[in-house]
Amino acid sequence: MATGQNTVQITSDVLNVDDAVKKVTSPTSGAISLFIGTTRNNFDGKEVIRLEYDAYIPMAEKEIKKICQVMRQRWEVEHIAVFHRIGHVPISESSVIIAVSSPHRKASLESVQYCIDTLKATVPIWKKEMYAEGEGTWKENKECVWAASAVSAATAASTSSAASTS
Repeated sequence: MATGQNTVQITSDVLNVDDAVKKVTSPTSGAISLFIGTTRNNFDGKEVIRLEYDAYIPMAEKEIKKICQVMRQRWEVEHIAVFHRIGHVPISESSVIIAVSSPHRKASLESVQYCIDTLKATVPIWKKEMYAEGEGTWKENKECVWAASAVSAATAASTSSAASTS
């Protein structure tokens, strides 16, 4: 099922689950799967008061659309909606919503998992945790392929530089 609608939205507005579900609802689909990522109030023993997201929006939209193309190649899905919030996201509010419809549940469930994992690994959206006791911390995304490559390259360069000076 290669046809269908892809809806990609990056916004500072509050995300609405019902809007995502409406975008993917179809009489030919027997399943709608959702992932909703929300702001939790703690991390590593620290009280989190909000998240702040920033993005390079044109590139982020392009990368999310690529993810949608791959999802369509791998699974029989009908409609895909990916909403990501930028700016301040208070506790318990949604940062990301992914909705996928398909004729059967397996395709929608697997494709939603793929979408969130790949989004976190490839899309230029950055997250900062803000703590109750003061300053926040930009979070490195452990799944991020390009950040891991940059760290590896920087480590290799510093190791090479250290070796040549000794």
